[in-house]
Amino acid sequence: MTVSLSVDPTEPSGFLRALFDLAVAAADPMRIVPPALPPRPAGRVVVVGAGKASARMAEAVEAAWGPCEGLVITRYGHGRPCAGVEIVEAAHPVPDAAGEVATRRMVRLLDGLGEDDLVLALISGGGSALLVQPAGQITLEEKRLVTSGLLASGAPIGEINGIRKEISAVKGGRLAAAAFPARVLGLLISDVPGDDPADIASGPTVGHRGDAGRALAALARWGVVPPPSVQSFLEAGGDPVRPDDPRLGRVENLVIAAPARSLEAAAEAARAAGSAVEILGDALEGEARELAEAQAALALARQAAMAPGDRPLLLLSGGECTVTRRGDGVGGPNAEYALALAVALGGAPGIDAIACDTDGVDGAAEVAGAVIGPDTLAEAAVLGLDPAAALAANDSHGFFAALGAQVAPGPTLTNVNDFRAILIRPKP
Repeated sequence: MTVSLSVDPTEPSGFLRALFDLAVAAADPMRIVPPALPPRPAGRVVVVGAGKASARMAEAVEAAWGPCEGLVITRYGHGRPCAGVEIVEAAHPVPDAAGEVATRRMVRLLDGLGEDDLVLALISGGGSALLVQPAGQITLEEKRLVTSGLLASGAPIGEINGIRKEISAVKGGRLAAAAFPARVLGLLISDVPGDDPADIASGPTVGHRGDAGRALAALARWGVVPPPSVQSFLEAGGDPVRPDDPRLGRVENLVIAAPARSLEAAAEAARAAGSAVEILGDALEGEARELAEAQAALALARQAAMAPGDRPLLLLSGGECTVTRRGDGVGGPNAEYALALAVALGGAPGIDAIACDTDGVDGAAEVAGAVIGPDTLAEAAVLGLDPAAALAANDSHGFFAALGAQVAPGPTLTNVNDFRAILIRPKP
């Protein structure tokens, strides 16, 4: 996908926002789902799924196949109109009763399918919270407590989802096993480092060898005390559906969108517009402010090596940062990264940046992220804003809201993780 953009040094924020929009468009389910579909089979087709992109994916399926039977669960505000597939909205990132009720209905929908039937599973990021049916005697409220504790601890999303998988009755291949003996085709939009289908939405269509002991160790490492039901279930070894389970013998999973592809779409457009591009990676993790400090140092070093008249350089990266919550402000990993980056750059001339979540939601706020530039700190000072205090309070969204520097596209109906871009021009 080649798009021509103008690199205008007087309007870098518009250029960066356009690149973000391109990255999102490259993962639009209406664009990527239809080519991945086989011809509609003659037998019964049941569409299921979960994630921030799942409703849009179902909409794309029906655009290609016509009305279908089924049920998918998406985040509140991310629904789409479908003729046959029922769309249920539920809470994310901490699950709620709407998600649990819908998940149990979804599993019942798979009961009694035959060998000639097809289950089309539409899976995307966010599905770990939206597809919720606790295992064993664990209650929804107990699972909510574990999830909330992990989210506040600063634990990497991979570890959080690993624990979610261990205490779920539908993740780790269990959803696909419930569809046996029907054939299952999983279409997956990746928001995880490495794009492993087992990690996307905690792998509801992918077998899992089980590692309850590791889950217990991770809970202890991040200071989360599990309820007794969770402790006893994990101590007993859990109940994994292993990869060699015969019920998974008729499952195929296809990753149809991934962070690297969206970064490359943005890179291609930037190169066509005359910018040099350096992709730092699509799977960067860690504390948002620490990554920002490292990338600020890199940007300053790259600028120091530039000569007058050199073409702009764009640093691109993706992945999913974390925030260890210490304050009571409103923030998210992308806005916190942007704020920490602005502080670390110290108003360096010729450097602008954007950091946004491609699903349009950064943390718990209905904001994708923020843009910064050489004037960010000076404009904050005029308004009496203290960036260091905002960082300490984890109030990055409040800081950028006051500056009018938030990026708020609304639900994008896809999710290929974070998008970060730093535009560097020679020093004036």
